[in-house]
Amino acid sequence: MKSRIVYGPILSRRLGRSLGIDVIKNTGSKKNCNYDCIYCQLGHVELKLGSPEDVKEAVTPKEVSESFEKFYKDVEGLDYITFSGTCEPSLNLSLGEMIQSIREISGVPVCVITNSSLMGREDVRKNLSQADLVVATLVSGIEKTWRKIHRPAPGINFQEIIEGLRELAKAGDGKKLALEVMFLESETGEPLNSTDEEVDCLIKTIRYICPDEIEVLTISRPPAEKWVNPVSEERLREIADRFISEFGAEKVRLVLKGKKKKAKVLHRDLEEEVYALLLRRPCTFEQTWQGLSIDPESLRPVLEKLLAEGKIEEIGSKNSVYYRAK
Repeated sequence: MKSRIVYGPILSRRLGRSLGIDVIKNTGSKKNCNYDCIYCQLGHVELKLGSPEDVKEAVTPKEVSESFEKFYKDVEGLDYITFSGTCEPSLNLSLGEMIQSIREISGVPVCVITNSSLMGREDVRKNLSQADLVVATLVSGIEKTWRKIHRPAPGINFQEIIEGLRELAKAGDGKKLALEVMFLESETGEPLNSTDEEVDCLIKTIRYICPDEIEVLTISRPPAEKWVNPVSEERLREIADRFISEFGAEKVRLVLKGKKKKAKVLHRDLEEEVYALLLRRPCTFEQTWQGLSIDPESLRPVLEKLLAEGKIEEIGSKNSVYYRAK
């Protein structure tokens, strides 16, 4: 099935309701990234892209603006336009131009969700600085832990990422840098990044970077590795309280499951829209109909058809069944 560049709307714990934009269309892979994170909701990366120069099928600014202009008019009540999806968006070096083209069409704020891997590159930081909000991943202040969690492509330098985040935080001009700290635990009992030692190192590193916001969260969807577990809400609150004592309540945000916001969406091809969403974000039945503003009874036959055709699959978490594109 052909996948659209613009997809959603998505319901996000952090950003409310947003339209997503996917900026790499590599047809040979379901996921285009330079990390193979143990917690990724999209599963393993078959072939990691080492750098932007390795990208073979980058979406162009013209394709983004044409796709967005066509789809944007069908959706009301958006909080953000978000560059994310099946890829690491900073791998596309036309990202800054794309953000500018979106601004010419829409007054909705633009967010880029990035794994921070290319922060050492000045051209990447220049592109990211065009966004109203950059949500950048930082899972540890310790390189060994960072490598264990992200499993990066060769050539990605941990210290360059830290220095690049610091430089991006200085960009200013009303733009915001939020650090997303995804805390994890291991089913085997082996420590990951939620120990007191890890939290101490993160505080030291975050103080050096000086972001506008720190987001404290854990996984909510099935991870790539079955032995990865979410951190308990009690432990997340402890960590958030520690961060608040260091950085102030105005900078720290504890991200938990929240209330859903309704929006008006005009549907032109329901099957295509459902598939496009599940390709980028595994969802439960409820999350799918709420995100796309679909009548639940209209959604059931669409999911059944996609399952029967082998285009999506059911995957389980501890408490829910999720649908994910195959």
